[in-house]
Amino acid sequence: MRLPILSACLSLTILSGCNFLKADGVEDDRAASAPDPEEGADSMASRDPAPGEAVEEPVPDSAPRPVMQAQVVLDRLGFSVGVVDGRAGARFVRALEAFQESRGLAVTGEFDAETRQALSRWNAIPATRVVTIPVDWVRTTLAPLPEKPADQAKLAELHYESLAEKLAERFHTTPEVLAALNPGGRPAGAPAAAPAPAETVPTSAPAPAPAAVSFQPGQTIRVPNVGADRIDPARVDDRAWRATLRMLGVGTDQPEAARLVVDESEGWLRAYDADDRLVAAFTVSTGSQHDPLPIGDWRVKGKAYNPTFVFNPELFWDVDDSEDKQHLPSGPNSPVGVVWIDLDKEHYGIHGTPEPALVGQTQSHGCVRLTNWDAARLAQMVSGRTEVVFQK
Repeated sequence: MRLPILSACLSLTILSGCNFLKADGVEDDRAASAPDPEEGADSMASRDPAPGEAVEEPVPDSAPRPVMQAQVVLDRLGFSVGVVDGRAGARFVRALEAFQESRGLAVTGEFDAETRQALSRWNAIPATRVVTIPVDWVRTTLAPLPEKPADQAKLAELHYESLAEKLAERFHTTPEVLAALNPGGRPAGAPAAAPAPAETVPTSAPAPAPAAVSFQPGQTIRVPNVGADRIDPARVDDRAWRATLRMLGVGTDQPEAARLVVDESEGWLRAYDADDRLVAAFTVSTGSQHDPLPIGDWRVKGKAYNPTFVFNPELFWDVDDSEDKQHLPSGPNSPVGVVWIDLDKEHYGIHGTPEPALVGQTQSHGCVRLTNWDAARLAQMVSGRTEVVFQK
């Protein structure tokens, strides 16, 4: 179980000797991706058809899922919906608006005919794909986390709590969406298993509860077809960070951001290149009444990958000051997720989260919070030259 204060950031005092990584430019066809040539590459990486090549799915999906198909393409292009869920909600609207602006279309936020035409270039990319869960994905700790910071501080890592949570982050979604794509633990569209022989049940007996969907290594499952996940090892010296990128399905081919703009009222972060072209956009959570977003112009000061976290009760309005300060380990369920982008405003930064489904729906303790996969992608776009604008 995670603490409700894990979205906080004001007590982060972790940066020491952070490095800036140069991000190379990304061409407009970055929705497509190729397998990572590195030995031990992600066996679940996307493998997209070449232009004009027919898609042969081993297990055809049971539904066309047009909204999810648009979401995975937008995600690949850098216009993230946050959580890929197949729903035409507020996060989908923000991603559409950013994509429309980047393409010079009328900014309607609607999945209209003009937008569908602009996205039709990637129609060969299906909404979902079928993968097999690797055995090595359970060679790490997967267990509920303790509730108290003092107990969390004793752990080696703030790890994933379940295989479902780990898979959901890898495919930029939620355990609930994965369960819906795999009814009864089988990929949607797969032939139904032979029914078990009927048993005689007394009429007074309660109806059996439906079986919960569980995931195991070696299991074949249907997932959102997120891509742009090719990792070039030459671009990432830090092996732990490279493993994190692979775990999150985030590739190394990212644009370079000269300027970031965070809009507090609209709930988005947009990245612009040196020519002021919109190259990426993300749904975010920002400040609150108690810890407002510091409106103004700032600059990226540094980056910390897989950071540790200093839990300081004195910096949280909603925590008793009598509690002890704790040094929490790194991990995807860290209060700041897998990465911290430090700003030249003390105690403020841009970071990941242990609660991706809440991004864009809840407020933060003053900082800017993204899903872990979006934060990891953004971290590769920024450097010490990146300007940051916070606006109302």
